[in-house]
Amino acid sequence: MNNFSVVILAAGKGTRMKSSVQKVLHTIFGKSMISHIVEVVQGLSPDKILVVVGHQKEAVKKNLTGNNVEFVEQLKPLGTGDAVKQTKKILKDYPGNVLILCGDTPLLQVKTLKSLLKLHRQKQAAATILTALLKNPFGYGRIKRNGTGTVEAIVEEADARTDSAPKLFRSLSLVKPNNVKGEYYLTDAIRILRDDGERIAACLAREPEEVMGVNTPADLKIARQILTAKGEKNE
Repeated sequence: MNNFSVVILAAGKGTRMKSSVQKVLHTIFGKSMISHIVEVVQGLSPDKILVVVGHQKEAVKKNLTGNNVEFVEQLKPLGTGDAVKQTKKILKDYPGNVLILCGDTPLLQVKTLKSLLKLHRQKQAAATILTALLKNPFGYGRIKRNGTGTVEAIVEEADARTDSAPKLFRSLSLVKPNNVKGEYYLTDAIRILRDDGERIAACLAREPEEVMGVNTPADLKIARQILTAKGEKNE
């Protein structure tokens, strides 16, 4: 047992992609974005890989056939916090950590996630967030810190994080749909953990583009250009 499992969020509609194809199924060099993510986390040898599906769930399941993943369904699109809560039926008695990833971040690297897991264990944190320094942070969540640099909360969205399973689900049970969309945000769990006096750590990504969420056709083009520059094969 490697003492951590992975949850990949892939239930959203991805309306900004303006396509009939489920967002995480758009391809980069012949593989869907979510296949890129699954391949990366398989390199970490987790105990379990859970994929939360919703919109076009059967297409996502078919795409990942043979990848040794388990699927959990989010019946209603009630936000990232609600999506993770759906995994409780499988992970409620799990003693290890849970690495949460978005299915639209195909540029993440194994070595970066290894650093995240290592820091989480070293700091004995309740949660550890993967962060990046961006020249243009428009559209990305912000890490709120206090005067000593300690993480206090996340404003809007996160791209990857590790939590201990019991503390994760306890904090999610306290998340309220107090935002405009009436959704349960996973990021609110960070504030709840911090309010409880828990330690929150932050790991800086080696390369800022790793945290890039591919939400639009333009984003997809950029992701392909980045991987081409790294020597990947063209489709």
